[in-house]
Amino acid sequence: MKFKSLIYIALIFFNISCDEIIDEDGATSCIREKIATIKREPVSNPPTEVYSYLYQGKTVYYFTSNCCDMFNYVYDVNCNIICAPDGGIAGTGDGKCSEFFNEATNKTLIWIDTRK
Repeated sequence: MKFKSLIYIALIFFNISCDEIIDEDGATSCIREKIATIKREPVSNPPTEVYSYLYQGKTVYYFTSNCCDMFNYVYDVNCNIICAPDGGIAGTGDGKCSEFFNEATNKTLIWIDTRK
């Protein structure tokens, strides 16, 4: 019984000191919450898509915008905005990661809004 308690304490300690663990469907809990929020809103045109990428050695999430001339944002695993590689009036994003699509790898579709 003491051994089991030690394992739980160790897991709690390591979880606090590490980035959020990616779950089985490829998204962290905050990314899943962002998707849940989108599901509660009216369907956008075009429908929202969410992709994961490996960028600068870290997993990131790219969300397409819900309308024209809006930025498409890249978030870290904790839902902090990293940059907008594209979108906006000029279509070139916010200029903070213009190299994103050249450097990002392992593109994986996480979710697409299929509602009508």
